[in-house]
Amino acid sequence: MCDYSLHCVASRPARAAETLVVTNFSGTSTRGFASPADRNVAVCLRPGTEVAFEAEARREGVFFRRKMGDRVARFRQVNMGNPTVHHDALEFPDGSIVKVNDLVVGQRARIVQLPAEPKAETAAPKKDAAPETADTLIG
Repeated sequence: MCDYSLHCVASRPARAAETLVVTNFSGTSTRGFASPADRNVAVCLRPGTEVAFEAEARREGVFFRRKMGDRVARFRQVNMGNPTVHHDALEFPDGSIVKVNDLVVGQRARIVQLPAEPKAETAAPKKDAAPETADTLIG
């Protein structure tokens, strides 16, 4: 998914194994992921997507940039009950959560794993039940 503040930016879904770069999107106050080849298109991650940074992940601090201590993280969304804040975040193995908007621009990360697609619900016949025919349906 892409954060609410990126609705005015062109976007596309993430693809397995692609490399992304943290980017400031023109005309917004939002950072997000984009392809290094096209930094004007936001690449949207689904919750559960796992990413691995090329180097230790870094976030902006009050006075300096701070290393996160890890290279891998899982995408998630936070504060969904508040529509006026950024929701896109990464959860690191130590449990710390960093909003994507707080990541240092220019960092590269590769998609390690996309979450499974939701299973489509199908009405399969029960093994014990006799198959329905026109005669059984009519009466």
